[in-house]
Amino acid sequence: MLYLDNSATTRVHDEVFQAMLPYLQEEYGNPSSKYYTLAENAKRAVNEARESVAALVGCEPDEVVFTSGATESNNMIIKGVAHYYSNNGKHIITSKTEHPSVLETCRFLERIGYKITYLDVDKYGRILIEDLLSAIHSEPPILVTLLWGNNELGSLNDIEKISMVCEEKNIMFHTDATQIIGKVKFNLSRLKGVRFLSFSGHKIHGPKGVGVAVIRKDNIGKRTKITPLLHGGGQEFEYRSGTLAVHNIVGIGKAAEIAARDIDRNISKLTQLEKRCRDLLISKFGDQVVFNSDSKNKIPGILNFLIKGVNNQRFIIKHSDRIALSTGSACSSTKPSHVLQAIGKTENEIRSTLRITLSADIELKELEVINNL
Repeated sequence: MLYLDNSATTRVHDEVFQAMLPYLQEEYGNPSSKYYTLAENAKRAVNEARESVAALVGCEPDEVVFTSGATESNNMIIKGVAHYYSNNGKHIITSKTEHPSVLETCRFLERIGYKITYLDVDKYGRILIEDLLSAIHSEPPILVTLLWGNNELGSLNDIEKISMVCEEKNIMFHTDATQIIGKVKFNLSRLKGVRFLSFSGHKIHGPKGVGVAVIRKDNIGKRTKITPLLHGGGQEFEYRSGTLAVHNIVGIGKAAEIAARDIDRNISKLTQLEKRCRDLLISKFGDQVVFNSDSKNKIPGILNFLIKGVNNQRFIIKHSDRIALSTGSACSSTKPSHVLQAIGKTENEIRSTLRITLSADIELKELEVINNL
């Protein structure tokens, strides 16, 4: 069976698995303990992973905070900013096509008295800079939180421009970068306006259950203050208490190292695979297939399309022995896609929509299975 649901999760890389193994067996020390060898080994492993993540995204190692995943990172940042800076205002700006972990967090804050502006998007799910400026002008927010790359459509927001706007207006900016890590080249040191960034290990061939919240220092090198989501022993620079899952942190560190090492190869391979996949779908389904994804300014390897007259769930079940694909986000699989609704798709179009998400591990010849669907 060909696995084409890599935006939902990825296979753990062999090098990641091997790097994790010692920390599931003989290296079982707690990095918060002191002086003895097992603890020091664990602490060293965590620090090395932090350095690998920092090198991948372009921040300082002590700006990397390990969490259980992007959902927790998004929650801790948005709720943490909302609570700590509530005396400065209660306005937050986001968009209608965010990941559920951002949208549901914003809806929670709405219920307890915060004002949330949900920006409209264009036909590919991108916000318009003029809409952001208008929302800022109407009421300065304490936080702007916008997705870097859309997990269903693959569309990229213009993070450089958004970052510049937020920097100029002295507004904290958070971006969920989960889908672009290892697929889009960037360096946070050149994006001064990005104060917070989130991503997960399992989307870059690392383990499930670990993620990153990058919390950058201010212009004079002081730590950005937020209210912690988890209180306790003060681990992770007092941002996130709890005993560290060293094996998972080692895993995401190794995955980050590999992502940085292979990024040029992976972008080239994903672009090649996507083009072949698009050609095969057109050849197989002709005028029946309509692409919802843009063909440019996007994450390589994500294709969102509908097949006219085809029920997506029945299609997936019918071909599940040969191919694994999805109808959209795994985090909102029980509901119609809010992303497709936001870009103006009808209910019938949504019910006919499928998403293919590729991995650089796939060989071109494997895509020929599409001809047999």
